[in-house]
Amino acid sequence: MTTGTSIDELAERWREDLASWALPADILEQAETPPWTHPVSMFLVTDAITDSPSHRIARAAVPVGGSVLDVGCGGGRAAMALIPPAGTVVGVDHQQAMLDAFADAATRRGAVHHQVLGDWPDVADLVPACDVAVCHHVAFNVPDIVPFIEALDAHARLRVVLEIPLRHPLSMLNDLWLRFWGLQRPVRPSADDLLAIVRALGHDARMERWSDPEFGSRSPMSEADRLQFTRIRLCLPPEREAELAEALRAAPPEQGRELATIWWDATEVCR
Repeated sequence: MTTGTSIDELAERWREDLASWALPADILEQAETPPWTHPVSMFLVTDAITDSPSHRIARAAVPVGGSVLDVGCGGGRAAMALIPPAGTVVGVDHQQAMLDAFADAATRRGAVHHQVLGDWPDVADLVPACDVAVCHHVAFNVPDIVPFIEALDAHARLRVVLEIPLRHPLSMLNDLWLRFWGLQRPVRPSADDLLAIVRALGHDARMERWSDPEFGSRSPMSEADRLQFTRIRLCLPPEREAELAEALRAAPPEQGRELATIWWDATEVCR
């Protein structure tokens, strides 16, 4: 990426790179279940949350009894890891079942909680500003990334913390797409591309790369459910589940996932 690339160029490249992940129509048409569904069971928060760079960086900016906004919250792991010091958590998600899980996790931790149903930033006007805004594993689903980031920044009094994989999260399935469909998958965008966009917007953002050895193993999903979920992701019919299971057994064991934490402090102390 060359120095001096404009924010419009960076944003358009991000949009085009994400569009390149679209599946061919002939594959989608024969899929029995939409491949982009997210089972709530994958995002349920257990009582113990292992600390991480993302949690520590966000927690350092949360005042005692402060508030956290969690965009694309799922079950709320990113926010729940900040209780305490946070006393109030606000979750935004487009699935009501995810918000229900978020509310349950916050209640169990004794935190005040609010939930807003909808897509960010479409519902941003319904969401209060909070001390810290967190957003984990969402950015690769956002083609129009600039207003998404700017709405996060506008709702954070002190700090914004993003967590994403270094590479597109579906990259882990690239070998399987090639095996079952002969389909070559893209390699962009990346966490570095997102960092460049955030900086081009004028934010003094930093990025920490780290490895999460627990990624993919926290969910209470059974092995059978994991297999079914992977089959659906790959648009395979049920009768090919045994073949997929054999391919997964033959694949090298997962060693976690390489992640990036991107964060910046709000330029205004009060908003």
